[in-house]
Amino acid sequence: MNEQELNDLRHSCAHLLAAAVMEIWPHAKRTIGPAIENGFYFDFDFGNTTVTEKDFPKIEKRMKQLLTTWKGFERHELNAEEAKAEYPDNTYKHELIDEFTADGSKVSFYKSGAYWDLCRGGHCKEPNTALKNFKLLSIAGAYWRGDENNPMLTRIYGTCFESQEELDAYLTMMEEAKKRDHRKLGQELDLFTHSELVGSGLPLFTPRGTIVREQLSAFVWELMKPHGYSRVHIPHMAKSDLYKTSGHWDKFMDDIFHIRSKKTDQDFVMKPMNCPHHTQIYAARMRSYRDLPLRYSEVTSVYRDENTGQLQGLSRVRSITQDDAHVFCRMDQVKQEALAMYDIITRFYAAFNMSLRIRLSTSDPDAPEKYLGGEEVWDNAVGTLKEILQELEKDYEIGVGEAAFYGPKLDFIAKDAIGRDWQLATIQLDFNLPERFALEYIDENNEKVRPVMLHRAILGSIERFMAVLIEHYAGAFPMWLAPEQVRLVPVSDDFVDLARTIETKLRERDIRVSVDASKEGVGKKIRNSAMMKTPWTIVIGEKEAGGGDYQVNIFGQDEDRTISQGDLVDAVLDAAKLPV
Repeated sequence: MNEQELNDLRHSCAHLLAAAVMEIWPHAKRTIGPAIENGFYFDFDFGNTTVTEKDFPKIEKRMKQLLTTWKGFERHELNAEEAKAEYPDNTYKHELIDEFTADGSKVSFYKSGAYWDLCRGGHCKEPNTALKNFKLLSIAGAYWRGDENNPMLTRIYGTCFESQEELDAYLTMMEEAKKRDHRKLGQELDLFTHSELVGSGLPLFTPRGTIVREQLSAFVWELMKPHGYSRVHIPHMAKSDLYKTSGHWDKFMDDIFHIRSKKTDQDFVMKPMNCPHHTQIYAARMRSYRDLPLRYSEVTSVYRDENTGQLQGLSRVRSITQDDAHVFCRMDQVKQEALAMYDIITRFYAAFNMSLRIRLSTSDPDAPEKYLGGEEVWDNAVGTLKEILQELEKDYEIGVGEAAFYGPKLDFIAKDAIGRDWQLATIQLDFNLPERFALEYIDENNEKVRPVMLHRAILGSIERFMAVLIEHYAGAFPMWLAPEQVRLVPVSDDFVDLARTIETKLRERDIRVSVDASKEGVGKKIRNSAMMKTPWTIVIGEKEAGGGDYQVNIFGQDEDRTISQGDLVDAVLDAAKLPV
């Protein structure tokens, strides 16, 4: 079953869910029920009735009963008046119908069994057999059309698969994902927090969480240095004119934090992305073809005005730290620069044992108004990316409509430890921003030429990647990344001084080490270290004071490792080195 067929299956199951809900709660008002990644949802206004996950068994039972009567999906067309008559007092459906019929056209309804609903289509064949493998998953609140000024609805999430085996595997993965939830582990491991006074979607990173962030940034920089990147620094705000010139203003106006200067009466914004700023560093002086490529790199935050209901832990935030880089180069240098980016990306994800697949994300030919630049520019850019993939001899998929508004891109989808896919790294080819900002260089014929701009991200946003990584490792980071690499556990107060001496030696070599000098028993101290998923825990007692070998308890391993006292520092350094 291909992706479209799977989406049609899940959208059909959303109809089935709505049919069951409307029979159990006839007063409920239906709204929308799309297929989404890994499932579907349907939003309802239940009025004063409270529906919870405890109601799922009776909803699922009714869905199974109805399914026996669903032989197929019949398409019908109604005019606006007829369509509205199907939804008495349902302002949500009336709003949609008014939009869809504004030009005088009719709207489509699809019927299966006794249930029919406003729908543009996309359904499975033989639903009575195809829709058997479903499960309702959760309930959440959701504003109508994602606008917090609109009424809050009840959203019921579910999933559906072609086979029971696929459904069972997905449910098992979801159970494992709950145990690994980064929001829960982030609190338990003291990595980040949130404050109502600071605001939603603005996470605060503790010393432990900040170490992880800095280690990730340092790792990316070590991979980038051999390829000639230079660090730059830009402010966190800009005049709105910058983004009007770049084209971001028209595309993302509602997602930008706006600032009005009372002293200058000018409009500023919190920067939603960094590329326009970087173009202005390039534009600050005339460039020669001999100067190119110029590779600008920066770890910096951007800001997006996300709806409150869409915020989630570190996965969706309003303050987004990007490991951003932009390369300005000649056309004949594009392939070499993209291959260097590919090298950085593959080496980075190999360090986390994450496999990658590649998607060539292109524009949507049915919606050209969403993109900057003409057809010839886009064809040239897509052709260049295809040449790069052919040189790499890599398989790839096509993502129609997944391109950035200014150019096509190569997206890298990483698979985590429990089989989930995450779109994280990207290489984007851009002919449009150099044109819009009139960027130039002098070529070998002393003529002015537009450079090509490459955008790249390795881990995407640090916040989202940390969420992925916490769940990938279930909080048990590898030694080089762990906030605390070694914990020393003296068996009594008599051995605290010795533990402090060892701590000093390790700290002098930049090892992140601590001493548990509490009054707890040794067993409790070891359990506490394990609760924080500390990679190495070393007990310090009479034997160690006498020069005996250290017994290292390595998190996740059943057997201790024996290390002589003279070899301890080198052993820790070897285990903690960056995976470059």
